[in-house]
Amino acid sequence: MNKNIALGLFLFVSLFALQVRAQLVSDSFLIDGHFRTFHFNKPSNIKPGGSLLFVLHGSGGNGIRSMKGTNKLMAKSESENLLLVFPDGYKRNWNECRKNAPAAANVENIDENTFFTKMIDYCIEHYQINPAQVFVAGTSGGGHMAYKLAFTMTEKIRAITAIVANIPDTSNMDCIEKRKALPVMIINGTADSTNPYYGGKVKNKGLVRSTDQTFRYWANLAGYKGELIMEAVPDNDTTDNFTVERYTYKEKGKPEIVLLKVINGVHGTQKALDVYLECWEFFKRQMSK
Repeated sequence: MNKNIALGLFLFVSLFALQVRAQLVSDSFLIDGHFRTFHFNKPSNIKPGGSLLFVLHGSGGNGIRSMKGTNKLMAKSESENLLLVFPDGYKRNWNECRKNAPAAANVENIDENTFFTKMIDYCIEHYQINPAQVFVAGTSGGGHMAYKLAFTMTEKIRAITAIVANIPDTSNMDCIEKRKALPVMIINGTADSTNPYYGGKVKNKGLVRSTDQTFRYWANLAGYKGELIMEAVPDNDTTDNFTVERYTYKEKGKPEIVLLKVINGVHGTQKALDVYLECWEFFKRQMSK
């Protein structure tokens, strides 16, 4: 057989096998008269005690669309014993903590906590995930939803990552904060005009605090008072004008708090690094504590 034909056949068969193995599952719950949907690739070999990671889309997005940015992590999910779940916001938005957000989810005060509780229970029942290893990574509006879960559902969430999102200003806060410390990683870009790095107004959704204030909020909650660790993240592409600085609070017996500051980074998933691989490395460190 011609080598090129043989190679093409091998690639076709390999791709077909991957598509068969990655069986998309969509399910829903009826909550207060609304069907809330979520999606995941059915795991072929997840073992009892695995981890659960919710990936939350930004405002105007949906769960299936948010899958495409997780390809590298998805490829590792079986070996990492990890289930990734991609929920849909209500009418493409979340009822997060910004009081002035005009989205229907906020205006109708959609019950997000019940939705996430039911998804966690579903994954425990069907895939025996470890309830102590539930993580959340959200981008933009999804980052605000991650903050909300950290404010209000600390008994069910082990750690969060918020990408291109700062917590609301006190005048724009619409959540009751439990003020319980947990591990938090923030990934924000300094040139982001949608989520202003230095704080301010987010279009028609009210004021947010600066990234430094957001970082200090979680650090103060965790009881940090000393020096933080600063290091430059290796720059794998010197042509893209992006560099990353990592700031970390980490002490034995305290939740780890991390800021990845993307110099010149703009809104959207930061291209200077694979954010979901970074998220997972951060979350894995929390499981060892």
